[in-house]
Amino acid sequence: MAFAPRGPEASFFQVLDRHRASLLAALRKGGGEPSGGGTHLASRFEDSVGLHMVSHCTTRKIKSDSPKSVKNFALILKILSMIYKLVQSNTYATKRDIYYTDSQLFGNQTVVDNIINDISCMLKVPRRSLHILSTSKGLIAGNLRYVEEDGTKVNCACATAVAVPSNIQGIRNLITDAKFLLIVEKDATFQRLLDDNFCTKMSPCIMVTGKGVPDLNTRLLVKKLWDTFHIPIFTLVDADPHGIEIMCIYKYGSMAMSFEAHNLTVPAIRWLGLLPSDIRRLNIPKGTLIPLTKQDQMKLDSILKRPYITCQPFWRKEMEIMADSKMKAEIQALTFLSSDYLSRVYLPNKLKFGGWI
Repeated sequence: MAFAPRGPEASFFQVLDRHRASLLAALRKGGGEPSGGGTHLASRFEDSVGLHMVSHCTTRKIKSDSPKSVKNFALILKILSMIYKLVQSNTYATKRDIYYTDSQLFGNQTVVDNIINDISCMLKVPRRSLHILSTSKGLIAGNLRYVEEDGTKVNCACATAVAVPSNIQGIRNLITDAKFLLIVEKDATFQRLLDDNFCTKMSPCIMVTGKGVPDLNTRLLVKKLWDTFHIPIFTLVDADPHGIEIMCIYKYGSMAMSFEAHNLTVPAIRWLGLLPSDIRRLNIPKGTLIPLTKQDQMKLDSILKRPYITCQPFWRKEMEIMADSKMKAEIQALTFLSSDYLSRVYLPNKLKFGGWI
């Protein structure tokens, strides 16, 4: 646990007080249904925000006469009491810390993660307002300096990447001369670009990777960089449904975190590559392509039906090219053209001539 420089957030206590009456009423009522159960989110899409929760969402009910529900409700109350103590003492804990306070009771980390998300949604406050953090898996490199909440000065312009901070809200004094931010889907591609000195060759720029599906801290960092600097943000993902899904999470958000969309989404993000149309345009060898699986096709069909795709006709066209070809490609397929084709030719040309959508 780490001490924060600011005092307890009054908003948390105010929200908790509003819900206290309904929680107590539910406990006193033999067959009652507390209003603070986990939530099935009802979301809507707005181009300027992404997927965000609507006020008339439906909820998952917790019944006090059901043994399973009683345990779930007890776990919610236990974590609520821990959150209350964290906020009162102005300290922070990670989700892992919460789990290990009673790992036998919680069973597994996923139970804790889901309850914390439910509480955030129920109280309509960001998770950081609960004073709960998560360990970051993302990395950042390039032309960026900042100061962490404990006063540590961080310079990302080094040969090795810097871990994304666990408390994005606490970083300050961000400084950059970067002309753009590049989000890289996979760590392997990110490391290869570092090895090729991409940040130096294309200086000044910033690179970020969430190592696949981004965690909350990586998404918060991208949002903070956008809000602070308003520089162009591009994504480099595999030309497959999974890569497109990851790009959509950065740009439009996810259903699970739609209650925090305003703090997480960056609708200005652009798709730089790898585009399905690039596969034919660059004559990438057919032997490097991979057939779409049934799961891939289902994922692609699902994305095509999402409301935000109607606002992105060029994205739709690229996905239709993928669907028609029934093939996908990883970014690594570019190495068959030359070992440094990605950093030496592909990305510089894309950035120079506006090859994004």
